[in-house]
Amino acid sequence: MEVAVYNIKGEDTGRKVVLNDKVFGLDLNEGNAKHTVYLSVKQYLGNQRQGTHKSKERSEVSGSTRKLGRQKGGGGARRGDINSPLLRGGGTVFGPRPRDYRSKLNKKMKALARKIALTSKAAEGQIFVVENFTFDAPKTKSYMAIAKAFNLDEKKVLLVMNGVDRNVLLSVRNVPNALMMQAIDLNTYALLNNDAILVTEDSVAVINEF
Repeated sequence: MEVAVYNIKGEDTGRKVVLNDKVFGLDLNEGNAKHTVYLSVKQYLGNQRQGTHKSKERSEVSGSTRKLGRQKGGGGARRGDINSPLLRGGGTVFGPRPRDYRSKLNKKMKALARKIALTSKAAEGQIFVVENFTFDAPKTKSYMAIAKAFNLDEKKVLLVMNGVDRNVLLSVRNVPNALMMQAIDLNTYALLNNDAILVTEDSVAVINEF
């Protein structure tokens, strides 16, 4: 698959790059493609969670254990003490407890999910290859000029570069709907959680080896 290479003004340079069909040309209807992507995204999001949530149950709430009323004949529920879940300020019934949300996924399955995400984005025309660039100084305005050139200033954009360019990184990180990543660090969630992907020309070679 060949795609055009654009400059940072959004103009076609007349050059083309080849996208590896083994990465960008998979059959999305073959096998359990959607389920593979689901497992990869689920694992990524689960691994981001701290899992430190905790609420106090009735035995952990600070309060007297004095019996509030007689056991029978009151006409209401058996509230017991002031820590009862029935009362305001009482314990929580079956509340969240600390747990580990991390899960494991085979490397080959994670790699396949990433290829499926790239194939999907390429099929929808949401991947734009930009010639290599850098900024003289970190300025958000410099990045926004590129986004506007591709009509992406109002959309969520993933910028993929071959390495960490400090000036570009500082220019992009201040934009709420933009994210910059190295090509080698790409994951399924990052590839899908955007409206368009801007890929620099030298990072295409890295992605083609996925």
